[in-house]
Amino acid sequence: MVLQLFRSAKPEPAETKASAAARVVPIHGGGRVSWSSRDSGTLTRVGFLGNPVGFRCIKLIAEAASAVPVVVQDAERRFETHPVMDLIAAPNPGQGGAALLESFYGNLLLTGDAYLEAAGMHESGGPRELYVLRSDRMKVVPGSDGWPVAYEYVVGASRHVFDMRQERVPVLHVKAFHPQDDHYGLSPMQAAASAIDVHNAASRWSKALLDNAARPSGAIVYRGADGHGMMTAEQHARLVEEIETYHQGAQNAGRPMLLEGGLDWKQIGFSPSDMEFHRTKEAAAREVALAFGVPPMLLGLPGDNTYANYHEAHRAFYRLTVLPLVSKALAALSNWLPSFYGERFALRVDHDNVPALAEERAALWRRIEGASFLTDAEKRQLLGLPPQPEV
Repeated sequence: MVLQLFRSAKPEPAETKASAAARVVPIHGGGRVSWSSRDSGTLTRVGFLGNPVGFRCIKLIAEAASAVPVVVQDAERRFETHPVMDLIAAPNPGQGGAALLESFYGNLLLTGDAYLEAAGMHESGGPRELYVLRSDRMKVVPGSDGWPVAYEYVVGASRHVFDMRQERVPVLHVKAFHPQDDHYGLSPMQAAASAIDVHNAASRWSKALLDNAARPSGAIVYRGADGHGMMTAEQHARLVEEIETYHQGAQNAGRPMLLEGGLDWKQIGFSPSDMEFHRTKEAAAREVALAFGVPPMLLGLPGDNTYANYHEAHRAFYRLTVLPLVSKALAALSNWLPSFYGERFALRVDHDNVPALAEERAALWRRIEGASFLTDAEKRQLLGLPPQPEV
């Protein structure tokens, strides 16, 4: 009996298990959409500092709102002079009235919150100075009943607490409507965040396309003499060097590429025209303008014919966006400042001196003047004027 002491020199092939479709794999997986963070700092950076549409919308609204003429009146008369008018005209040594109000409205549009601080005491009894406090540095301190009892202002390691339980409240907080937050407002920037991301992504894609000589993505396919060859390391390095040196960048735009030795170009991306790239970007820009209430016609965006002409769009911009914002702020100021002066008065928009409403106000004056069945007192009331003082 012969025993087999040694195994065969050639081992038996190992059993393999594989799917018949193993070679059929997806080139790209299902990626997730990447959105910017929704905190105020990120939205300010990507929506105001880094997006021309958001920047222009906020600047347009804030500058227009800060230039709206304001009058001070009480139930009996309209004041020609008043300490609060001087305060608003020169609120502090570093800012004029227009700059202060522009900063105030800008914060309200960027974050949904705007804060105004009354500093010092004037001989008239009112504040000596007014300052706008940055919204991203303010924190509401709620009491047991949910109402704010203090505001905490934090700059680095320093902090200051404003006590709101005083007779004269040191800080005015104006906030936009937010359906899910009791203490902070909702900014138009948050509603427009998705459109801003799309617009910024389109700009980055356009820049990357220009850096790549305005060519869509593609692949250079190498086929050897037998159709299945592979490039050597030296050939691959030489090809990459030539592409980076002679065919990338704006300076090489339009330069033809010579493919030899079994090389072939295969496009694997969409061209800008295939993607309707410009329409995507314009649609995102119109959505940003819509969130802020700015007619796209005022921003020079094509394809918007909502208004008959620029004049109609300008008047609608004031009526639907600027004046409601200013009226909201003036109502808050009218509720806050009188406690310092010890008398009741109100700050109102002087509609008769708003240039955008000149024709509209003139037509209203003509209609009221021609209404012979109205008394002078009723006419003044319809025009928003206080009663005529008795002589």
